[in-house]
Amino acid sequence: MENRELGIYIHIPFCQHKCDYCDFISFSNKQDFIENYVEAVKKEIYNYFKDKTFLETYTVTTIYIGGGTPSYIDSKYICEIMEVLEKNLKQNKVKFEDMEITIEVNPGTVNKEKLEQYKKAKINRLSIGLQSTNNKILKEIGRIHTYEQFLETYQMAKQVGFDNINVDLMIGLPNQTIEDIKTSLNEVVQLNPTHISVYSLIVEEGTVIAKKVQNHQLQEMDEELERNMYWYVKNTLELNGYIHYEISNFAKEGKESKHNMNCWRQKEYIGIGLNAHSYLNYVRYTNTSEMEQYITRMNGLNGQIVEDILELSNNKEKENLEENIETAYEIEEVQDVEDRKKEYMLLGLRTIEGVSISKFKEKYIDNPLFLFRKELEKLVEEKLVMIDGDDIRLTNKGLDLANLVWEEFI
Repeated sequence: MENRELGIYIHIPFCQHKCDYCDFISFSNKQDFIENYVEAVKKEIYNYFKDKTFLETYTVTTIYIGGGTPSYIDSKYICEIMEVLEKNLKQNKVKFEDMEITIEVNPGTVNKEKLEQYKKAKINRLSIGLQSTNNKILKEIGRIHTYEQFLETYQMAKQVGFDNINVDLMIGLPNQTIEDIKTSLNEVVQLNPTHISVYSLIVEEGTVIAKKVQNHQLQEMDEELERNMYWYVKNTLELNGYIHYEISNFAKEGKESKHNMNCWRQKEYIGIGLNAHSYLNYVRYTNTSEMEQYITRMNGLNGQIVEDILELSNNKEKENLEENIETAYEIEEVQDVEDRKKEYMLLGLRTIEGVSISKFKEKYIDNPLFLFRKELEKLVEEKLVMIDGDDIRLTNKGLDLANLVWEEFI
């Protein structure tokens, strides 16, 4: 079997305080579980790599530690996870120190000692959650830090030796103005991070901010204003040397997030931890979102799970395999080739470069222009997608209405 790239995502679901807009599986009241949770994470990692033939099929190239707030827990736990990863990846075809290894950190939860420990553990990329340089807005959305604390964190990271740093910003926040965006961008650009992610607020049901909107304590932003913010961000960052390579992501040349790009290129990944999602051998599956159940399940793993997942897409005793796997994971989808072709289009159209016709044909033999002629004719007619030589990509209008484009391939 050919050797394929694989990413690893590690979920740390603990926070000091859950942000008002957050709908991720994360907790600010389960600190007593941290030690047992980390042990379960380590066991899950071991379960994947105990069969050394796994690394004959896959080459791990990226690791991403997200949350929650990974920097909230004691750095010794992050170091323990990194140690287990490095130990289990000794036979990997890419050296551990040569991988892109990212950890998310939030100001107010990290100090110089933690950053030094991360660096020593061979983490080489940071993603710092700022969201806004306006302290009033930060407080309104439930962030625990100030802009000044972010600056302190950023400078500490540079002093420790991190030279690949992403900064997260948000647009479309209640009470946010174009002037706020201009100020945030100007101040962040002056710091010259290698990567900037700019996400639009999505008011998710069940979040604190959704309740505030329902109770008229906050008002959702006008859609036209939010789109004006987006285009101001895009134009400003491009003028300052950042490449817009995915709808919400901008990077200096060569500093794109390899982990995320691999996901958008339909490469495989395993998710370790609570509610973590995986895509392995055309099977999508997820961990439970219940803390105690996750810890119990990982303690009971018998090492057969990975083998069963690798067999699933071959339809060998499929029902029995699914029943066995669901004692540890929940199967979301077993893709056939038609599913994979549609998903390739959907994921590719998240990126600014779009879908390469020749690469699609190389991977699937079919010509996407013929295979999806009805969908593409409609999208081109509506000026949401353009076909330019070898590329199928979003137009400027398509960037604003990307959800309508993706729906065509679901």
